[in-house]
Amino acid sequence: MSDTVESRLAAMGITLPTPPAPAANYVPFVKTGNLVYCSGQVPMGPNGIEHVAKLGADYTIEQGMAAARLCAINLLAVMKMATGDLEKVTRCVKLNGFVNCTPDFHDQPKVVNGASDLIAEALGDKGKHARAAVGSSALPLGVAVEVEGIFEVA
Repeated sequence: MSDTVESRLAAMGITLPTPPAPAANYVPFVKTGNLVYCSGQVPMGPNGIEHVAKLGADYTIEQGMAAARLCAINLLAVMKMATGDLEKVTRCVKLNGFVNCTPDFHDQPKVVNGASDLIAEALGDKGKHARAAVGSSALPLGVAVEVEGIFEVA
């Protein structure tokens, strides 16, 4: 199998989903010049929303990382929709991770590593990115994590 993003995803056992339609007045991505800005992705799985929880109250760091990983899979699905071919992605520029957490929870970077690790594994060197990981008192639908991304494309 060739060394492509799709082959690396397949080796990880990942099949990209069809991105859901936006739930409000926004679009899944905006392309300007050679950058694609992806709207925030929540942990939407094949059966709907997953990982409804608050870190520091009823969810572990590992569970939060799994939520962030699922958000990153959904980001790549949006990028495939935006480009038609993930090989057109030349770099993940930045990820912004939002963690639904209690005021005394301070491990947002560890949680968002779930997304960063997936992007780096799937994109290889093109997956090295800048990042923010911030705590939030609430997220849409009560999800544990939301991740948005900026990608450079050819």
